[in-house]
Order: sequence, then structure tokens, then C-alpha cells
Amino acid sequence: MSRLALDAIRRARGVDLRVWPPRYDPAYRPDQGAEHWLPEVECAEPVARDELILQKLRRQVRHAWERSPFYRTKWEDSGVSPATLRRLADLARFPVVQKAELRAAQAAHPPFGQYLCIEAGEVARIHGTSGTTGRPTVFGVGAADWARIGEAHARIMWSAGLRPDDRIMVCSFFSLYLGSWGTLAGGERLGATMFPFGAGAAGQTLAAVQWAHELRPTAFYGTPSYALHFAETAQREGIEPRSLGFRTLFFSGEPGAGIPATRRLIEDSFGGICVDMGSMAEMTPWMTNAECRHRTGMHLWQDLVYTQVCDPDTFEPVPFGAEGTPVYTHLERTSQPMIRLVSGDRTRWTAEPCPCGRTYPRLPLGIYGRFDDMLVVRGENIYPSAIEDTLRAIDGFGGEFRIIVSRTEAMDRLLVRAEYGPGQEEPGRMRALSATMRERLRARLGIHPVIDLVPPGSLPRTEFKARRVVDDRDLYRQSLAGRPAHSDETPR
Repeated sequence: MSRLALDAIRRARGVDLRVWPPRYDPAYRPDQGAEHWLPEVECAEPVARDELILQKLRRQVRHAWERSPFYRTKWEDSGVSPATLRRLADLARFPVVQKAELRAAQAAHPPFGQYLCIEAGEVARIHGTSGTTGRPTVFGVGAADWARIGEAHARIMWSAGLRPDDRIMVCSFFSLYLGSWGTLAGGERLGATMFPFGAGAAGQTLAAVQWAHELRPTAFYGTPSYALHFAETAQREGIEPRSLGFRTLFFSGEPGAGIPATRRLIEDSFGGICVDMGSMAEMTPWMTNAECRHRTGMHLWQDLVYTQVCDPDTFEPVPFGAEGTPVYTHLERTSQPMIRLVSGDRTRWTAEPCPCGRTYPRLPLGIYGRFDDMLVVRGENIYPSAIEDTLRAIDGFGGEFRIIVSRTEAMDRLLVRAEYGPGQEEPGRMRALSATMRERLRARLGIHPVIDLVPPGSLPRTEFKARRVVDDRDLYRQSLAGRPAHSDETPR
């Protein structure tokens, strides 16, 4: 690899890449018409950029080794150290980190765990998970890291087509949740007018529609489910969502923006482009899986967060074209770095070029589910994203659904409860809609579902991440556990 190629990357305007962590120029901004924020890095030959990534990675790993008992112990137990990193492929020799380990580390050493690599007094922001499915995880972010998060998000939002003359409406929770705050930081660094409206309070969606109608924001951030709820609310008020003027709608928090039928519905509803983003809150800057304005799948912004797509069992990197789970490594984090954090999400990656000219690998279908979301029903692998994509492509579907898996007489039963749309109330139409849903889902899933059609608006909407799956099979298993041993019914 040519030393001149690496030197050209290091001469990128707006950042000093000769030091670690990089020093960013807070006054830098590309010309309004520029396609790229840092073209020398984003469009570099991958081999040259990989050398920059390796140098960053070595510094990041050394930093964690010297400051984190969590990582030092874990790596010593696995027989690796900073000296192991002779080439980029050597990162696969390092053990992965699971979310459960982070929670256990913080329980043993509250509040931040022994992977906080700055002094507790240097923490500038505390965020975290809600803990709804277990012990919450606390994120401690230093001030310098927060500034770099803003730099990263501004650069990535620029790739989505956002510019300083945009007015960006943030319709997500302003709480421990990092997504809204990261968007705000990136938009402010970008120079856009930020409209941090929030979400979650009673009546707030109606108020958001009214404010959007008056203030005419050009961009929208939230979850895909909330965007569709926002559109329904506007229509009930006699406001055409397209009239609001959203040019760009960008999303994280759930896979809907990467599901083709959901993406089409969002774009048809609002008349703007739907841009898919997002990795994990622990990996903030979470936008480092993010589409550009051409929407050919999420770019992996490898010089910010290095991502390997790995086998979900062995965590060995898989070749381009194969399915796996992203395993993430920070490259610029001083406060609470994640090094080989397993996401558990499902994706495929490719090295095929994008029309934007960036040379990063891409996730052409985005993040389209989780390995632990997969339901095995009668021997078939069922993914909720496949059901959503199928339903949203059917005329007469009302916009919301639930997936209920149960078991009776030792047989799995898949029920899809779906709203029908306006004008479908006539019994003949209902029968035809039900038959269409059942047949298309059978063709997609390989099993016959039971369809339960319910009136429009009867299923709850969400202002955050949609939770649409109910698996009741454990109730059946528990009922069997109390039966006499001679019962011939065996759970499957």
C-alpha cells in the first residue's frame, strides 16, 4: 500500500488524523453542494483506509488495555494483547463482548463498570438503557467523546442530503435514550435549524402535526412506526402528510426503514426520501450504519466504528454476500469504548460500489431483524420483518398488526392479527382480504397462518420501538409440566 495514499487521507480538511483521538476543526464545513464531508477518507481506496483504521485500532486497544481492568482481564484470559494486532484481520482473535457482560460488570462495579476508561469525574453525560428487559446499562460519555459524536453524525447526516438550510424535527424521546440526543448533536454541528420536539406525552403527536403544519420542517427523525402514526394523525386532522414538506425522513430504533414495503409506504405518505440508520446505543455514534441519499443500503463508516459481519455462533467474520451479525469496535472513544461488541442483529454485507462514490462496505438490505427475534413455527424460520413486508404490500391492509404464536394439542399456531383499511368493512371484501393475506404469507413463510382482521385503529400505536410479537407457547409448556408423567403429549 502506497505511503502517499495514506498521507492523502491524513491531509483531509477538517480533521487532524495524525493524532489519536483525531482532532476535528469545529469551524469546518464542506461547500453546500459537496457530496462528501471528508472525501479523502470516504472515497479512499479501501486498502489505504484500512491502514488508517489499523492505526486507530491499535491506539484504541492500547488505551483500553492500559485503563480498563475489564478488557485487560478478558484479553489476558484469551491470550491476546495490544501486541496481537499486527494486521486488521487479527482483531478476530480478540474475544467478543456481549450485552450481558456489560450489565454484570456494572453490577459488580457500579455505576459504570470497569470499562470506563476515564475518571468518573470526567463523565459529561450519562445515558443508558431503560432496563425494561433486565438491569439497565449506564453509558458514561466524556465531553471530548460527545464532541466527536457530533462530528461523526454531522458527516453522516450530510451524506443523507441534509444541509445547513434544513429544519430538522426530532420526534423521539429526550430521555436516557441516545438516538434523539445524537441526532440533535449532529444537526447542530451540521449547522441546521434543530426542532427538538420530542415524543411520549399524551397528545404530543397531535401537537407535533400542528407544529409541523405551521413551521414547515424539511426533515424528520424518529422511528418508522412513529412516522406512520404521525401520518395517520395528520390525516385524521384533515392534513395531507405530503403537504408538511418533509424532504428527508431518517430513522433508527427498529428495522422498518429497511423493509421495502414500509419504506415505500413512508415515502408515499410524506413524499420525501426514507433513509435508514442505526446500530446500537452502546456504539454511539450510532449513525455509523447509515444510508446515503442514494439509499442503496447502509454504509459501514469503518473509520469511525469498525464493523465486522460475523457468524452468529463463532463470531468469525463472514465473506461479503453472506449473512451474519454485526460486531462493532469503537475507533475514537476514550470514555467507555466497545471493542468487538456483538449486536445480535441480522444482515448481509457487500463491497459493491454505491453511486455516491463512497468506498465503504454496505448492508444492502440494512438491519432486517434479530437472530433472537426468529420464531421457529412448525419447523419454519419465521421473521417478523418478513410478515411486515408482506402485509404492507397488500391493498386493504390498515397499517398495524400483531403476531401471536401459541400452541394447542402439541401443534404450533401462528395468528396474524391485522387491521383492515377504510372501505373494507363489507363481508365479501373482508373475506377476500383475509384470503389474500393468508395466501401471500403462506407463500412467504411456508406455513398457513390464521388471519384475524380487526377494525382500523383498534391496535395500539407506538411513539418508540414497535413490539408486535407475542409468543404464548411457554404457557402451553408450563401447563404440560403439571400433567402426569404418562401423558403422551410432548412439547416440540
